[in-house]
Amino acid sequence: MNFDDYCQQKAAPEGSSTYYALHRAPTARQPYLTALFALYRELEETVKETSDPTIGRTKHAWWQNELGRLDGGEPTHPVTKALQAHGAQTLDDAQRATLAALADGFGMDLDQARYLDWPGVRRYLERVGGAFATAIARATARDPSQASKWAAPLGAALLLAERVQDIGDDARHGRIYIPIDELQRYNVTAADIINRKYSDAFTELMRFQTDRARRAIDDALAAIPADERKTQRVLLTIAALTKARLDEIEREGFQVLHQRISLTPIRKLWISWRAR
Repeated sequence: MNFDDYCQQKAAPEGSSTYYALHRAPTARQPYLTALFALYRELEETVKETSDPTIGRTKHAWWQNELGRLDGGEPTHPVTKALQAHGAQTLDDAQRATLAALADGFGMDLDQARYLDWPGVRRYLERVGGAFATAIARATARDPSQASKWAAPLGAALLLAERVQDIGDDARHGRIYIPIDELQRYNVTAADIINRKYSDAFTELMRFQTDRARRAIDDALAAIPADERKTQRVLLTIAALTKARLDEIEREGFQVLHQRISLTPIRKLWISWRAR
C-alpha cells in the first residue's frame, strides 16, 4: 500500500463524510487535504484509543517528533510522507506551526477527560478544531495568511458539534466534553452518560448543546469572506453535513448514548453537492 492509499483508507473511506467533502476540493489539492485528514485521525486515535496514559503520551510524543522529522525533510510515516510529497506549495512555516499546534492540542486529551466549565471546553475546541480547520483552509485559500481569522472559529464550532454527536462514544473512551457545571444545571450526572441513562433532563441538556453548536457553526460560516467561499468547499461541505447530522440526531430524540446516528451515503452525496 502506498502512502496515498494509506491516507485515503485512514481518513476518507468511500461513503464517509470526509470522502464526499474531499471530492469538493480541486483535484490537484485532494491528495494533500486527504493527508491532513489522515494526520488528524492518527493524532485522534493516539490519544483517545489508548487506555494506558503512559503509552498514550509515548505515542503522542512520537507524533510530535515525526512532525519535526517532516520539518527536516525526513518523514518516516505514510501520512507525513504524503504531506511532504503533496505539500510543496502549502507546507510553509505557518502551516508547519499549525500542524504542531494541532498535535499539542490533542495532547490536552492525555491530561484532561472532564472540564469544569465552558471556557475550558472552548480552549480545547479552539486548539484542536481551530488548528485543524486553519490547516485545511490554508491549503486552498486565496489569502492563506488571513485564513486563521475565519477558519479557526469554524473549526472550533465543527468540533463542538462532533463532541455533541459522539457523546456516547466519547464516554466509552472515558471522556465527557460537556462541562461539569452544565451537567449540574440540567441535573445529569457523568454516571448517567456512561451508563447510557436517557431522561427528560438528558434530552434538555442535549437540546441546549445542539442549539449552541448550530449557532456557532452559523456564526462562523457567516464570517467567511465572500471571496473565500468558493475556495473553501471542503469546510463548507463538512459544515453542511454536520448540521444535517445534528438535525437527524434531534429527530431521533437525542438517542446518542448507545449508538452513533449517521446519514446515509446517498444523503451525504446530495448534501455535499448542494453545499455552497
